[in-house]
Amino acid sequence: MLRGEITARTAALEATRRVNEFNLRRRERASLAQLEQQPAHLREEFARIRASDLLAHFRARVKPKFFPGLQDAKKAAAAQQRLYPNETARLLEQAEKIGTSHCWPLLGFGEKCFGADEIDWHKDPLSGFHWPLDFHADINLFRGDGSDARVLWELNRLSHFITLGRAYAISNDPKFSQAFFEQLASWRRQNPIGRGVNWNCAMEVALRSMNLLAAFALFLRAPQMDDLALKELLKIFDQHGAHIKRNLEFSNIATSNHYLADITGLLWLGLMLPELNAAEEWREFGLREMLSEMDKQTLPDGADYEASTGYHRLKVELYLYSFVLCHLNGVEIGEQYWAKLRAMIDYMAAYLRPDGRAPVIGDSDSGQALPIVRRTGDDHGYVLALGAAIFREPRFELPTSEIPEELLWILGEEGVADYKSLPDASMPESRNFPDAGVYILRHQDLYLHFNASDSGVKGRGSHGHNDALSIEVFAGGVPFIVDPGTYLYTANLRERHLFRSTAYHSTVQVDNQEQNTIDEQIPFIIGNEAQPRTLAWETNDAFDLVIAEHDGYRRFTPPVTHRRSVRFDKRARFWLIEDELIREGTHEFVFRFHFAPGLETEARPDGIVAARDKMNGTRLFVAPLTDGGGPELEPGFVSTDYGAKKEAVVARWSQQGAVPLLKRWAIIPLSDGASENSASELIAKLRGINLKSSELL
Repeated sequence: MLRGEITARTAALEATRRVNEFNLRRRERASLAQLEQQPAHLREEFARIRASDLLAHFRARVKPKFFPGLQDAKKAAAAQQRLYPNETARLLEQAEKIGTSHCWPLLGFGEKCFGADEIDWHKDPLSGFHWPLDFHADINLFRGDGSDARVLWELNRLSHFITLGRAYAISNDPKFSQAFFEQLASWRRQNPIGRGVNWNCAMEVALRSMNLLAAFALFLRAPQMDDLALKELLKIFDQHGAHIKRNLEFSNIATSNHYLADITGLLWLGLMLPELNAAEEWREFGLREMLSEMDKQTLPDGADYEASTGYHRLKVELYLYSFVLCHLNGVEIGEQYWAKLRAMIDYMAAYLRPDGRAPVIGDSDSGQALPIVRRTGDDHGYVLALGAAIFREPRFELPTSEIPEELLWILGEEGVADYKSLPDASMPESRNFPDAGVYILRHQDLYLHFNASDSGVKGRGSHGHNDALSIEVFAGGVPFIVDPGTYLYTANLRERHLFRSTAYHSTVQVDNQEQNTIDEQIPFIIGNEAQPRTLAWETNDAFDLVIAEHDGYRRFTPPVTHRRSVRFDKRARFWLIEDELIREGTHEFVFRFHFAPGLETEARPDGIVAARDKMNGTRLFVAPLTDGGGPELEPGFVSTDYGAKKEAVVARWSQQGAVPLLKRWAIIPLSDGASENSASELIAKLRGINLKSSELL
């Protein structure tokens, strides 16, 4: 946290905060037994009434309002069966497994089972390690034994309760509500306040609170919701809110998605449970801090400042759902913040590929704020669709005909109708996001994502990768060149290191070094030596051009600067890439292009790498236009969901030489049935041109 530029005043404030935090932890440790025994702290008028009257109050209240689909679950359930019959059948089947065998899909690991008789809420699903019930702040998360707290936290976010709740609303079968109350009681017994890994991270406590609020709405009228069950639920909510407030993940130096989730949880608890004594404080604090963090963590062009599309998705969810809740309950959000949210969704609309999937740039742990449906890490379309309905913006429509289930359960049938009523959107155009360092070169079915972002968090990167000047290419309905993603965090530090390394991105590596300093043993710190900068951006009906460079290799002796230009010829339908290595000395250069899984990929004798999609026959050629060694195909991996990876192919060109050095590449897509002669003629023509792409203008 102390890396980067820090003023003396900020350093002093942070030192004071850490001393206060240490003292607060000491007092918390001493009071855990007392905190565990305390009932929910209700406002005086609710503390005085009988338990049965309190339950009647919650069942009869019309305010505060929750999301329409979750608050009027019977109405939403009828619409669910009508609009999504196949999804409804799968939902009921999944809920059945959750209730009877305690099995359900977990992140990208597939279906996992968590205990036959009773769920073991502390058993690591990967390694089998049983996390101890130590004081939460004493627990070491980096164990090196294959365990991963992130995976156990996903289990303990309790989002599967939303699946049970939706199934209960659809079927009215008490076995689903019985499963919810039994599992919640089991969780409560195994997780005393402040003890164990499930209290270690305030973000996890906050996201669990939000999922429990959704479950509370869905099961409020279930037969098992009696006076005692309500009393226990209110106690859980009160404990969660108080724990978050005691353990906020704030720093005067930098904040991230963790602190944003903390304050979002407090905002939701304060909004939805005004009966609690601390509700007003939580609501006002949460809203004030959320808007402050929106100013801090959102770049002027709408991108999240953590250099990660995965965490951009999470933050858009946190803001969007919270703004909807505030609107429903008459809590005013200034227009400038609605405009910021719109800009964040606009950025998402721009980076989504023509197939509606997102490039997995930087870290992604596949986290969701309120998983109505479990989505993979590269599935951002459901958030975009919500934005389209809320802002009545056709440009935010999905490129597919899908109407996500989230529209129904978050916005109600009115939200679905609003989305359906939008006019057809025009084809998206090329876009630039200079604050993020992201450039989208696209036309019709062709798409290239160019990454010139720094390591994030104003140079203090935690979720950025060594991906400066890397590309992602999509053509003819097929992803061809892709970012390999994240795969894992602490379960395997070597794999964690590889997936964020320079070699795992479609860019240039010099002397087998990293663009930014990274250490395998420190998985959430990355340097900012590269500091990419854009030198030119131009777009018109005929072509796009972007030129950028970075200094990640200037710290070596002798130094090297990598400059890359990408020119997109929209009429001839190809990209021209030029890599310039400048400064001085003789070096070893490696040029890589990471292909998507499932492609038929070959290295041809003429030096061209050809990839073909087996389903629709679309082909893509990566052709070197300058002299150098031939390509090698080496094994690689791609992860689009946390914990899952697929085998893929990496095209690799190696060359040793003196700088300055210029390498040129043509990337040419062809649809099925198109003659390769046209591609061959274009490659021959381009090999005969010595001008730089910037000079071709």
